[in-house]
Amino acid sequence: MRKLTFLAGLTAGLMYFFDRDQGNRRRAVAKDRIAAFGRRLVRRGESAGGGAASQAQALTAKATHLREEPKELDDVTLARKVESEIFRDADAPKGRVSVNVANGVVQLRGEVERPDLVEELEAATRKVQGVKDVENLLHPAGTEAPNQPGT
Repeated sequence: MRKLTFLAGLTAGLMYFFDRDQGNRRRAVAKDRIAAFGRRLVRRGESAGGGAASQAQALTAKATHLREEPKELDDVTLARKVESEIFRDADAPKGRVSVNVANGVVQLRGEVERPDLVEELEAATRKVQGVKDVENLLHPAGTEAPNQPGT
């Protein structure tokens, strides 16, 4: 039964395309449609490939620039960089801590609310690229200000 259905369909298709009056036109239209379909597939493939290529290029650039390249910063630039790093959080003591830099050595002075914030700010400062050393003169509120680093 399946063979008979297949043969009937094949015969109808052949009669459709090889009709004496309309067969030539139908074959030309079919050929044009198949060619257009192929061109659309190629365009879609090219655009998808272009998107994948640009994403791969972006990932390569991200991986290349994950680590900041070492630079020699002057003292003012280093001080601003340290400030932007350690005062990034909304609850950072921006107005109560001063940052001074001399020859790459950062000096932190001021009063903070919590004693643990003294060590946190020093650790964050040490992580900034270009910082050679940190002199921590920060002190918790209610305590006397140290006049030597680490006291």
